Amino acid sequence: MHGKMHRAERAATTCEVLIPTETTFAAKLKWWRERRGLSQLALAGRTEISQRHLSFLELGRSSPSREMIDRLARALDVPLRQHNALLLAAGFAPEWFQRDLAAPDVAQVASALDYMLTQQEPYPAFVVDRHWNLIKSNAGAVRLVEFLVGPIAPGTKVNMADALVAPDVLRPHLINWAEVVRHFIRSVEADAAADGMSETAALLERLMAYRGVKQALNHGATSANGGPVLAMHFEKEGTALRLFTTIATLGTPQDVTLQELRIECFFPMDDATANLLQTWAKPRRRSAARKS
Repeated sequence: MHGKMHRAERAATTCEVLIPTETTFAAKLKWWRERRGLSQLALAGRTEISQRHLSFLELGRSSPSREMIDRLARALDVPLRQHNALLLAAGFAPEWFQRDLAAPDVAQVASALDYMLTQQEPYPAFVVDRHWNLIKSNAGAVRLVEFLVGPIAPGTKVNMADALVAPDVLRPHLINWAEVVRHFIRSVEADAAADGMSETAALLERLMAYRGVKQALNHGATSANGGPVLAMHFEKEGTALRLFTTIATLGTPQDVTLQELRIECFFPMDDATANLLQTWAKPRRRSAARKS
């Protein structure tokens, strides 16, 4: 899938004004306060400090303690990765680890993810990071991808956002591509505004550069008459699937990697899709199901 991705051309987007380029603590603090839509007085009240003290911090006339940075980060709901960036900018060591999922001390979390993927069978489920890079998936997801785009070589790096938005991966088989992409791009824009990460801004910029995306965004809002949720309507070789998704995150993460994980589960929107996915899970009947 990754090999089919187009090299996106640079396109100007609003993300260029969303991401802080300053490296000082003072500038980062001011950026986060303004991004959260708070006045100095409001933030000072949340952190139980004087407005004068906060003003001095934003001007670089006062240096924050580690405890003060922690209080400000909590008040501003700063993600753990960016909390570490604030600490580093002020001359402190990072507070939050960024562990690999294979690390022994996150074995229980990794086991829980595997459990969720298994429980989702025979329906598809994926685990992705903050920027939609595929980390793991269940057998139901493999079957769906193989049906739509063919087998993926083991070890291939896959970005699910690129796969959805690019013109030559899922798009040829996604009947309501414009509607789905319009919704998805808005969610990435919200991510870029919320997390302040250059990587999220780069993802948004790359997605916006794909052919047809800007036209899809300008086409209009999603109709409220289409049903309770927006289904993805796939069709290939006369076989149709209608799926909707749920996205889950870990409830109380204290690790950068774990906070950025997303578990996306696909569910059938109708009985025909449910029956097909269940049939695919039966190896002896799968070939016949594809031909029907």
